[in-house]
Amino acid sequence: MTAMHDPATPIPDEKDWTWVLERQCPECGFDPAGIEATAVADLLRQNTTEWERILAGSEDDVCRRPAPTTWSPLEYACHVRDVHVLYLERLELMLNEDGPHYPNWDQDETAIAQRYHEANPAAVADELRAASDALADRFDQVTEDEWQRTGYRSDGAAFTVTTFATYFIHDPIHHLHDSTS
Repeated sequence: MTAMHDPATPIPDEKDWTWVLERQCPECGFDPAGIEATAVADLLRQNTTEWERILAGSEDDVCRRPAPTTWSPLEYACHVRDVHVLYLERLELMLNEDGPHYPNWDQDETAIAQRYHEANPAAVADELRAASDALADRFDQVTEDEWQRTGYRSDGAAFTVTTFATYFIHDPIHHLHDSTS
């Protein structure tokens, strides 16, 4: 698929979303109190099935932005795919190093550089499934004593593997809501 022109750039999201570890998200309904870290792998697989359904829809529905500066379902799916890849890297750091600090990642810069708006929905569905399965499988392998290992975001926010898993799963759930509401 080739775009006639580049879409408008969304306004960067500069919120500190770590609050989703403490209270329900008013936008998507995600409630961290109802999340067991050991269930994140299954939640991730279920979420990916919903993304595959969306990406199999009509090109008009998948590629159309609801507003000029709001990502299309395709663009959100590309972001979610890349989040899965990034979080697998970060999870590996947490499990293999003591208190690692993750490098910063600019999601908006990535969307522009990788031209999310021009991606092939079927290819994205395949890539999303592969990234999801790899991360879900790794979460399934976390041992009881590894859930308390720590890592730090570039802004200093601290996570255990448990809070990291909960924080992570909000992202694909929230963006699925963004893409279907």
